[in-house]
Amino acid sequence: MTNATVGEVDGVKTRLKAIWTAGDYDRFSRYMESSAREFYERLDIAPGSQLLDVACGSGQLALMAAKDGMEVTGVDIAGNLVERARARAQAEGLKVRFQEADAEALPFDDASFDVVVSLIGAMFAPRPELVARELLRVCVPGGTIAMANWTPQGFIGQMFKTVSKFIAPSGMPSPVLWGDEATVRERLGLGLSQLSLTRRQYLFSYPFPPSEVVEFFRQYYGPVNRAFASLDDEGQTRLRQELEMLWASHNRAGADCTTVFAEYLEVIGIRV
Repeated sequence: MTNATVGEVDGVKTRLKAIWTAGDYDRFSRYMESSAREFYERLDIAPGSQLLDVACGSGQLALMAAKDGMEVTGVDIAGNLVERARARAQAEGLKVRFQEADAEALPFDDASFDVVVSLIGAMFAPRPELVARELLRVCVPGGTIAMANWTPQGFIGQMFKTVSKFIAPSGMPSPVLWGDEATVRERLGLGLSQLSLTRRQYLFSYPFPPSEVVEFFRQYYGPVNRAFASLDDEGQTRLRQELEMLWASHNRAGADCTTVFAEYLEVIGIRV
């Protein structure tokens, strides 16, 4: 969206807020804890570090870091998720600062954080060049920038491709370009002294069959929730059928459960 007008950008941002406010991402993310923890633990962050979680959702990774003694700030574009993250932190007796903010214009001074991380989050902002600039800007020299981003070829990339056949284009670059190695090097490379790119698998595991997984996504995962809501009955039926076929064809569990591995690109860089 490099040449988009202010009005066009505002329109996309409004739609994005509506998408991520829809459903119940907190409930949705609870089934994603194990791979989130694996990603977080590979970062090997020193206690006491200042950590920023960009597009933090309901605080999944931010709360892990706070428990390990980091000084944590989490930001997200969806106000309801920020409120949920605050409630979770309070319930667990954790001191974390959560606030509503845009990944394209982070409300922090230059070099404010030792670690800047985004787990399947900042990749969805419409102007990736601004996201890259902001991630680099708020990170201290020698600090760590880390992302986990769905790849175009992976399962979630395929799911997005399926959904996109039924809905109008968003007007923004494909989020899964953040899962392409060459694109990441182009966006972040000049600001980093080191960059490690590793393809990994994210576990989706549910104690119910693929048909119910599709319904679970329809109810609780914003992008799928809004896609279904935009379609008539016939369109909803067709989308449901295609998604059920996709989940069933990748399912590694029995008929009554669902286990699917979704490829993502792990991005870990050191700020110049």
